[in-house]
Amino acid sequence: MSLEHDNWKGTTGGMPWMQRTLICWLSVVDQRVIYAIMSVVILFYMLFGHAGYITMYHFYRRCRKESWYRAFGHVYMNHYRFGQVVIDRFAAFGGKKYQFVFDEACRNEYLALGKKEEGFVQLSCHMGNYELAGYSMRQERKKMYPLVFMGETETMMLNRQKMFRENGIEMVPVASDMSHVFVLNNALREGHIASMPGDRVFGSTKSLPCAFMGGTADLPVGPFQMAVTRDLPVVPVFVMKENWNTYRVFSYILMPDNDLPKPLRMQRLAQQFADLMSAMVDRYPTQWFNYFDFVRY
Repeated sequence: MSLEHDNWKGTTGGMPWMQRTLICWLSVVDQRVIYAIMSVVILFYMLFGHAGYITMYHFYRRCRKESWYRAFGHVYMNHYRFGQVVIDRFAAFGGKKYQFVFDEACRNEYLALGKKEEGFVQLSCHMGNYELAGYSMRQERKKMYPLVFMGETETMMLNRQKMFRENGIEMVPVASDMSHVFVLNNALREGHIASMPGDRVFGSTKSLPCAFMGGTADLPVGPFQMAVTRDLPVVPVFVMKENWNTYRVFSYILMPDNDLPKPLRMQRLAQQFADLMSAMVDRYPTQWFNYFDFVRY
């Protein structure tokens, strides 16, 4: 994952030499072999990674109202699934190709949006494997500018940059002086795509509280403010793992309601996004990767 939040840094584990070795292995070894090894290693990781384990256990107990034994099983599968999506990224660095399955109606709407002159705000979240799609797919007419946390290892960043650039994607680092906001606004002004995580408040204390799975979650103001200010669509995209080599892509187009005052337009968009995340968690309960207390009660 990519953005910091309190004590959870969201960076990919391992020393650079370990990551390079893994990429080499995955260029010749089926990743399912690594999956099998990881299925055992995950148990030991859970023993020592208490913060993530406890947070996810509370998530399944409180948000999804699960029994203790079902919640424990989902915590294990969540950690295992997270390991899989990270391995899939390294496998992609080593040349592995994945299949992406689309709902044709949603795909056609997304492609039509990409042919228009104006840009749009694309939203990701810490669920599934959004980044992997950027290694494999590209917009024909528009460039994408994703906001990214630059605290990863040099190995990760160089491979990520190489694969993104092959698909017309230019990373925008999160900057302490908020200069990334100007880069993203300029991308929208020129008719391109500004991609941001919609589930992480960073750089600013402003947030939009939204109902989420029986509690309240704070979503960042930035993406929704950009869309409303320029009257542009907000396009949430979810890339969810279906099996060892296939991902299913979901995309939605949300338009600001011009009949509402600007603050309410932003709030409406944020709540619509929160509702989509909730529906996706219900469909893929083990692919929610926010390892901090995202929901307030």
